[in-house]
Amino acid sequence: MKRIAILATGGTIAGVGNPGENLGYVSGQLAGSDLVAAVPEIADYADVYVEQFCNVNSDDMTGELWLKLAKRIDEIAGAAGNVGEDTVPPVDAFVITHGTDTMDETAYFLSLTLRTDKPVILTGSMRPATAKDPDGPANLLGAVRAAAGFAVDDEAPAGSNVWVYFGGELFDARRVQKCSASKLQPMDVDDESLPKEMPFFDVSDLEELPRVNVVYFGVDSDPRILEYASSVSDGLVIAGAGAGEFSLRWAEALSRVDIPVVMSTRINHGVVTLNQNLAKAPEGIARVASGTLPPQKAAILLRLALTQTKNPTKLRKLFEKA
Repeated sequence: MKRIAILATGGTIAGVGNPGENLGYVSGQLAGSDLVAAVPEIADYADVYVEQFCNVNSDDMTGELWLKLAKRIDEIAGAAGNVGEDTVPPVDAFVITHGTDTMDETAYFLSLTLRTDKPVILTGSMRPATAKDPDGPANLLGAVRAAAGFAVDDEAPAGSNVWVYFGGELFDARRVQKCSASKLQPMDVDDESLPKEMPFFDVSDLEELPRVNVVYFGVDSDPRILEYASSVSDGLVIAGAGAGEFSLRWAEALSRVDIPVVMSTRINHGVVTLNQNLAKAPEGIARVASGTLPPQKAAILLRLALTQTKNPTKLRKLFEKA
């Protein structure tokens, strides 16, 4: 029987509210050990090691926690004994319980930074543990079964070793996105195609990530937003209209922004290419198209890319791979 490490980070799956109600709960209240104890069938598929990594609403996930999570997964993946203060058995795969709001972001970050090639599957729920019919137990069981199956039969899709399991479906971390705020199956893919080559970023020595903010464009959006955002950022992502478009007033303000900027779109699907008429920049400052990446994932890739380079050509090549 395969050994699965379950790292709990909080979220709705660990949420507690009034018994029988789906809303009005507080996320990140139950321990990972409680979640596993509530699903005794897990023991039929895997031996599990449970660790409480953190216990937060996923809206409170941070770059610092991402870095620690990636390091912890790699640490456990190579362990056969003591890891820090814990005794950790050798494991074959990982399941990460996580809130749904930023699950796609954490999954994408891990797909770009993990050294281990062991399966890593994120899961969560849309209803709290105290709901009348919680979906967390079935999702946790399904994620464990998938992780154990991949470790045994090598049935995982080619490419990334990081996925999201939700509502009986498995989604590649490179393309998964939360597309519904209320459906029991909130996950979908932002684009059917997958990158042929995934960049890898070594974060083992990093304590923090560059600051990248996403700026949303709409009719009459004040271009001074760009000025402020650039003053508190190392890079920006613009969630533009259509194929990454924005007003001439924004283009004029953007021409003075002297940090790297990625053009993305507020629309769920489609390809963004660089509009040279709008994407003017001071000499030597990068302007990059996000391709098929939605804004939140473009921000992750830019944060990681900026740990290596600010060179416009190199940044564009990294995004072309995504």
